[in-house]
Amino acid sequence: MTPAQLTKEGVLDALRSIKDTSTDRDIVALDLVKKCAVCDGFVSIAVACVDDKQTREGLREAITHRVTSMGGERSKLSIEFVNPEKPTTTHDRSVPLKQAASSKTTSAGSAQPGSPGIPDVKHIIAVGAGKGGVGKSTISVNLAVGLARQGHTVGLLDGDIYGPSAPTLLGLDNLDTQVRGNMLQVFYVHGIKSMTIGKLVDPEKPLIWRGPMAHGAFKQLVEQTEWGALDYLIIDLPPGTGDVPLTMAQMLSLTGAVVVCTPQKVAQDDAVRAVRMFQQLQVPVLGIVENMSYFIGDDGKEYDIFGRGGAEMMAQRLGLPFLGSVPINMKLREHSDSGEPTKNFTDAGEMMRESLDKLTMNIERQAAIAGMHKSKVTPTLTVS
Repeated sequence: MTPAQLTKEGVLDALRSIKDTSTDRDIVALDLVKKCAVCDGFVSIAVACVDDKQTREGLREAITHRVTSMGGERSKLSIEFVNPEKPTTTHDRSVPLKQAASSKTTSAGSAQPGSPGIPDVKHIIAVGAGKGGVGKSTISVNLAVGLARQGHTVGLLDGDIYGPSAPTLLGLDNLDTQVRGNMLQVFYVHGIKSMTIGKLVDPEKPLIWRGPMAHGAFKQLVEQTEWGALDYLIIDLPPGTGDVPLTMAQMLSLTGAVVVCTPQKVAQDDAVRAVRMFQQLQVPVLGIVENMSYFIGDDGKEYDIFGRGGAEMMAQRLGLPFLGSVPINMKLREHSDSGEPTKNFTDAGEMMRESLDKLTMNIERQAAIAGMHKSKVTPTLTVS
């Protein structure tokens, strides 16, 4: 069965063969399958189950066997267990896995945090923006390369699952995805480790995913990538304030977030919303980056195309650090299109190198400050 033939209905039919021995009823009929999402060969399943390791591992093995028997790939399968609403009692043995509390998984309840972080990663920094087109992915890539140039071990997770840019920005087109066991192996390029959904799906196929699918895809990228030890993991988020930032904040204990903005007011309005989102999720905002700040013409004159300094004034108004400005630069565009970000530090002019080095050092400094104050408690979000 090809990924296109792997459907939600087919997976649910396969799960109906997994039965509770005490009642001879299957887990679908017992309403224990709380989520089943299938898209482009990725399968995300959530099952309500008692917090018993042996029971959960047995169920995981059974689900994995059913899905892989249908042609699904183990590396693209995400299985999540949610706790029951109440403990199983001797009067209710017909439902040993129990039903998850709906108030904890819907918009009417409290979103529950997951794992506090990724093993052996010192700092996790999210790069977000209120709107698309402000150069968030470009900043993410160059920040990762800049940190690596400072001697750090750095990973870059392309979490923009709707419009992944890393394959182009890092020049990954000719590299094949490698899987060891059920773990994705990182692409090691330009001195950084990277992973992107763009290397796991058809590059020209639109990713039309609802919330559960977006949640499952991002969760898999985080949990099933073999990052190894890292000083920094940079996460390039999709624009806006939707499912992926919420999933990230629930799953990970972040050092902080960086918000990218262009100078004009229409971009600032959306950037403020991104800042407020991170603050509501209890993610420290490390500061604001002004991208496309100005342009230097062939005559050497600086042109403030979008109104230079707007993002810096916004940062001051919000009481946030201003991390630096990055100009519009022809070489930056060329190196981004050719997947050679390292050249931005060596072959894009002195002003570009200084801008990127200053940005890197400021984020290093703010991450160190945030790391000293970081709470060990992962954030929660109550949606009314």
